[in-house]
Amino acid sequence: MSEPDFTIGVEEEYLLVDRDTLALAVAPEALMDACKAEMSDQVSPEFLQCQIEVGTRVCKDVGQARDELRKLRACVSRNAAKHGLAPIAASCHPFSDWKDQHHTDKERYNDLRRDLGGVARRMLICGMHVHVGIPAEDMRIDLVNQLSYFLPHLLAMSTSSPFWQGDDTGLASYRLTVFDNLPRTGLPPKFSSWAEYKRTVDALVHMKLIEDSSKIWWDLRPSARFPTIESRICDVQPRLETTLSLAAATQCLTRMLWRLMRKNQRWRHYDNFLLEENRWRAQRYGITGGLIDFGRLEVIDFSTLMDELIETVAEDAEVLECTAEIEALRGLLDTGTSADRQRIVHADAVEAGDDGPAAMRAVVHSLIEEFHHDL
Repeated sequence: MSEPDFTIGVEEEYLLVDRDTLALAVAPEALMDACKAEMSDQVSPEFLQCQIEVGTRVCKDVGQARDELRKLRACVSRNAAKHGLAPIAASCHPFSDWKDQHHTDKERYNDLRRDLGGVARRMLICGMHVHVGIPAEDMRIDLVNQLSYFLPHLLAMSTSSPFWQGDDTGLASYRLTVFDNLPRTGLPPKFSSWAEYKRTVDALVHMKLIEDSSKIWWDLRPSARFPTIESRICDVQPRLETTLSLAAATQCLTRMLWRLMRKNQRWRHYDNFLLEENRWRAQRYGITGGLIDFGRLEVIDFSTLMDELIETVAEDAEVLECTAEIEALRGLLDTGTSADRQRIVHADAVEAGDDGPAAMRAVVHSLIEEFHHDL
């Protein structure tokens, strides 16, 4: 079995805020034109006018992805500043109201607004997607089936959306609560082969319910455009280095599962009913509540899970030259995820005497600072 290159690509969605009010702001056409002039089609508008999306080119390793994302983040930040704006990379804005936002006037987004109705209007959320290059189609399906087990782990480490319209939701990732209202979301079903997957997609295309598989928004899917598997489970990250660690984890887990396949082994399949329980725990608690080990039938604390995950992919991290990024995941146990840090900023602001709106603005200030920390 020839080894794939396990190339990676990363897409991130950002929110644009007014530097004075810290509320969401519309991306001016001049901002988009300036970004495109620098980075071509690596920068594009998103569904809502207050959003902007970036994507790396195909990267051979995480080091190359770092260079790409640093340039993209710097480009967006520099051009946004010319219009009195700043980007933040959090999956929900802490206080702005979705009812005040409007979708981008493009045919693709107009069609989405028409097809999805009121559900689309609430899509004030941002995510990050990680592509891992797997040329063989049946191998893509086999790896998607197995990698689904680890989606809750990736979600837990990425959580960055505790607030919604000025309220603490009690969740670490409120983004998924909004996203799951769309059709064709959630954990991917298990398929026995690429042919079965293709027949399933083609049935919807034949009935003109979707034009292609890009309208299937599972947490993990074979990409509609590239020979990759695409993880879509993660909240977007304020800090560039956390993005890279999560991308490295996705890449290494994929290679680890390929390594098992090469030895005629595989990760045990569990029914999505059980995996959904861990997905919910990650959505609710992030890394503070632990996840279920279905072999032991116990809830295991995340510090133990982190050690196990890092040990499991250590060989792969060495081959893929991302050991430092994988080891950096341990830092989340000390600093918390973005959701944890946002809550700390909010609590500190309240304790210092800020009222509710001022405390929420303090959270946005902290998100702006984190976005620029590694640039």
